Amino acid sequence: MNNFIKIIFSGIEQEKKDLLIAYLGDAGFEGFEEGHNYLYAFCDADKYNEALLSRLSASLSVDFKKELVEKTNWNEQWEQNFKPVQIEDFCVIRAHFHPPVSRAKFNIVITPKMSFGTGHHATTFLMIQNMKMIECAGKTILDFGTGTGVLAILAEKIGASKVWAIDNDDWSISNANENVLLNDCTRVVIHKADSLDFAENFDIILANINRNVLLSCMRSLKQHLAREGVLVISGLLEGDRATIEEKAKESNLRITNQRQKEGWISLQLAHS
Repeated sequence: MNNFIKIIFSGIEQEKKDLLIAYLGDAGFEGFEEGHNYLYAFCDADKYNEALLSRLSASLSVDFKKELVEKTNWNEQWEQNFKPVQIEDFCVIRAHFHPPVSRAKFNIVITPKMSFGTGHHATTFLMIQNMKMIECAGKTILDFGTGTGVLAILAEKIGASKVWAIDNDDWSISNANENVLLNDCTRVVIHKADSLDFAENFDIILANINRNVLLSCMRSLKQHLAREGVLVISGLLEGDRATIEEKAKESNLRITNQRQKEGWISLQLAHS
């Protein structure tokens, strides 16, 4: 099991944390932990690029410290610090050692490991808010970049007839499968893939990834979206909207709704 590099940013405001998460996510960093005035970023030691990080920190005028940590120790830290996340009265995301939350319509139990999607980040929160407002019962759903599998699990709990969840990361595939079993899901199928190279179309596509992947995959996402379907995307900063909207228009998609939280946005799109 590979070691991980832990990068520590201290004394930084939320705006710079958001930018660091967006840029480092594109640069191979696989996990983040946020707190008051600090950000921890985690990257496989084999993928770590010191020069890139130095350029980014200089451009944002932030300092960082670097530590080498074992992947297993990082997982234990997540488990020790993981707190339930509640999205209104609709959904709570919790670990097995937390009691059920009766006032939430859906309880999702996950093992908090390194995969993205615990609900603590604004983008996952926004995706779930969108799912609350979309009619998912009886629909076919694709979760592109599933991470922990939390959106796919919620999709089945809401009543989706079929859920495909794909990711290109071995750790995410393993974690998502574990979480699917924890939640007794029977209609979620996990696939390892880094492209949309299949024939199926879906009523709803969920894609909580990052701007660059969304831009490169926009046309493929549209091709797999049913004619009256809904595409929900996030992993975007507020300033990304214009670029995404232009790409959507090129792919014959239009934005029908926007939500925002802490400088991040999610967009709903449909066929033009």
